[in-house]
Amino acid sequence: MTQQTERATPPLDDRRHLRVLASLIFGSRWLQVPLYLGLIVAQCVYVFLFVKELIHLILHASSFSEQQIMLLVLALIDVVMISNLLVMVIVGGYETFVSRLNLGGHPDQPEWLDHVNASVLKIKLAMAIIGISSIHLLKTFIEAGNIGAEGAKFTEAGVMWQTIIHVTFILSAMGIAWVDSLGQRAHAPRH
Repeated sequence: MTQQTERATPPLDDRRHLRVLASLIFGSRWLQVPLYLGLIVAQCVYVFLFVKELIHLILHASSFSEQQIMLLVLALIDVVMISNLLVMVIVGGYETFVSRLNLGGHPDQPEWLDHVNASVLKIKLAMAIIGISSIHLLKTFIEAGNIGAEGAKFTEAGVMWQTIIHVTFILSAMGIAWVDSLGQRAHAPRH
């Protein structure tokens, strides 16, 4: 019996190597920090783009048609939604995969951050992508009246493919949510 116990427990040197290896693997999560910092820089670019488009809208508001104003406003909404997506990825991803933010009840802490995990993050990202796709599709539909005219931005095939891609995003989000609900049911306590 003592020989089996001795065989099951690795020698002290092996355990030390395993602890070092485990620490190295666990510490590798910090390699994601430059990626999140890069996304913060990308968000700064989106802020610049938003301000540029807003100034363009303000300076030309009197000369633009209602359709042009609507398209510019949709472009602004699109930038905001992409920025929201970036915040979700930066904050949620860092909190889920790198380290806790320890906001300690900060009054500006997003409500969803309390229960963020990889599953919640996937669903939120899928919904944000659907929202962004919806804005793009709405812009396309607004300009669809120009199909066939000279200088038209879209073709019938282009509109069709955008619609198919949007429906694919919706179906993908539904699939992610369904798989997540199956996983939650499997881990739910049985009564």
